[in-house]
Amino acid sequence: MADLSASFGLVLDPWQELVLQSAMGERTDGKWAAPQVALSAPRQNGKSQLIVARALAGALLFNEQLIVISAHQADTARETFNKFMEQIDSSPALSFRIKSVMNAINRESIKLNNGAIIKFKARTGAGGRGFSSDCLFLDEAQILGGRAWASINSTMSARSNPQAWLMGTPPTPEDDGEVFGLIRSKAIGGKSTSLCYLEWSAEASDDPTLEETRAKANPAWHTRINHEVVNGEFDTYTPERFALERLGIWSSENLARVVESDAWNKLATKNPPTDGRVTYGVKFSPDGTTMALAACRRPDVGPLHVELIEHRSMSAGLGWLVSWLVERQDKTVQIVIDGKSHAGALHEALRAEKVPERLIWLPTTDQVITAHSMILGAIQGRDITHYAQPGLDGSVALAGKRPIGTNGGWGWKPLADGDVTPIEAVTFAHWGAMTSKRRPGRKTRGAVLA
Repeated sequence: MADLSASFGLVLDPWQELVLQSAMGERTDGKWAAPQVALSAPRQNGKSQLIVARALAGALLFNEQLIVISAHQADTARETFNKFMEQIDSSPALSFRIKSVMNAINRESIKLNNGAIIKFKARTGAGGRGFSSDCLFLDEAQILGGRAWASINSTMSARSNPQAWLMGTPPTPEDDGEVFGLIRSKAIGGKSTSLCYLEWSAEASDDPTLEETRAKANPAWHTRINHEVVNGEFDTYTPERFALERLGIWSSENLARVVESDAWNKLATKNPPTDGRVTYGVKFSPDGTTMALAACRRPDVGPLHVELIEHRSMSAGLGWLVSWLVERQDKTVQIVIDGKSHAGALHEALRAEKVPERLIWLPTTDQVITAHSMILGAIQGRDITHYAQPGLDGSVALAGKRPIGTNGGWGWKPLADGDVTPIEAVTFAHWGAMTSKRRPGRKTRGAVLA
C-alpha cells in the first residue's frame, strides 16, 4: 500500500492505513485471512478515501478483475465515483493506467488497462444482481437487510478468493440494521473465525462535551473533522442521536451493558497468582445447547483471579466434563453448577463417581442473585483479575441484566445475538470462592487450568 500511495499520490490517514493492514492479511494458501471486513465509524471520517485505496490496490496489486462498490442510494455511490475521478485527475501516473470511464448516472464504471473493472451500484431494488465480484464494498451497511445480504452474499460464493467490506455507522432505530448488528455481535462475542471487525466509538460513560471523547470516536478528528460543525451537532442533536451519529455508540440496547470494556480490560493480567484455593463454576445455557466452565483462584494475598476454561457445545455430552472435574476434586474447594437443562444430570454424574456431596453446590435463586451482585461489585472495586481471553471478554461485552424476582435481583442476559455463559460461569466460580469455607487438604499451586 505504501508503494501504491507513493505512485499515485494517495494520501491516507494513519487510521486508514491501520484498517488496510488489519484487513488484508493473507493465509499460507494466498487467500484472504478475513473474507469479510466490517467497519463502524461515525460519518465524515474518510471511509470513501479508504474505499478508493482498497479498490485500487485490488485492481493494481492483487489481480482482482471485478470490484463492485455499492451504497444504499445512488447518490452515495455517485459520491464515491467522484472520489475516484478526483484521484485519477490529480495523478498522471494513475490516469495513464485508465482505459475508459463510464460516467452515466447509475452506470458508472472505470476500466483499467490491465482489464480490471471497478463498478458503482446502488442497492435499492437491485436484489443480488450484479454484485458477484472479487472485492465487494457495501457502503451504508447500517441499511442492509437480511434478505438483501443473503442474496448478495450468495452471488459471491462462486468466486475463488472474494473479500466483502461492510462499512457504515451505528444503525438508527429507523434503519434496517439487522445484518450489520449481527456481524458486530458475532465479532464482539468471538463467534467468527473469518471476520475482521473494526470500530471507532466512545463509551456510553464518556463525557460527550470533552474533546478527548470526540477524538476517541472519530479517527480523523485531527485531520478532516470540522470541530465547529461537531459543536453545532452537539447543540442541536438529542443526546441519544449525538452519541450514535457522532460518538459511534451503538443502540440504546447496547448502552445497557453492565460492564464497560475499559473497566473490564483494566482488570486483565499476564501474571496471575499461583497459590491459593481453586473453585470451579459450571453454567449451562437455558436451551441446553452450550456450556461454560470457569475457575477462580483465591490467593492468601491479593485479588481473586478468574479464567474461562471451556466454552463449547453440549453435542459431546457430559462425559469429558465429569472426568475433568473428578480428576481435580481433591484440590477443589467447590464446584458450583447452574442451569436447569443439565445441572441435575451433572450433579448425579459426579455423585456416581464418588465426588462428595459437600463439594457440589447447586445455588438457590437467592444465591444466584447474590452471586451476580458479588461479581459486579468485584469488577467495580477492581477486586479480581482475569486473562484477556476473547471468549470471556466478548461475553462480558454482550452482558446486560435480566430481572430475577421482584426485589431488584438480576442475572446476566445477552444484549444481542451471543452467549453469556462464560461470564455466568465466572460469576459462580467467584461466588463459590468467596463463600465456601472448605479448605482442601493442601493448597494448589501452578496454573488454574492445571
